Amino acid sequence: MQKNKVTCILCPRGCTIEKKTQGDTFEFSGFGCKRGLEWAKEEFTNPKRILTTTVHVKSGEIEFVPVRTNVPIPKEKIFEAISILKGIEVLAPVEIGSVIVKNILDTGADVVATRRVGKKDSSDD
Repeated sequence: MQKNKVTCILCPRGCTIEKKTQGDTFEFSGFGCKRGLEWAKEEFTNPKRILTTTVHVKSGEIEFVPVRTNVPIPKEKIFEAISILKGIEVLAPVEIGSVIVKNILDTGADVVATRRVGKKDSSDD
């Protein structure tokens, strides 16, 4: 029998949920609620994360705009998504919520700006 543990992040309780595997069957224990059980099943079978990073801004009052995915993406696609975003440059101005990349890596997630970046004042050159 194989055992794995995760700490649930859905509420402050932080339940330690254990998955016991025997052959093709799974048994979960340690969850305090149904939401925690569903989260643990997802975490063990298809872990996902919100991606947060920055994208270069051309002619912006700052050089980078912070961005994030609007929904979690599969954990195994995080580094590939970062590689794509490293090569992207957006033109100022950028508004909060502006879609920088739609449906990144066919995950259904859009990469959106989380801060406004104004256009650099031409007198700053």
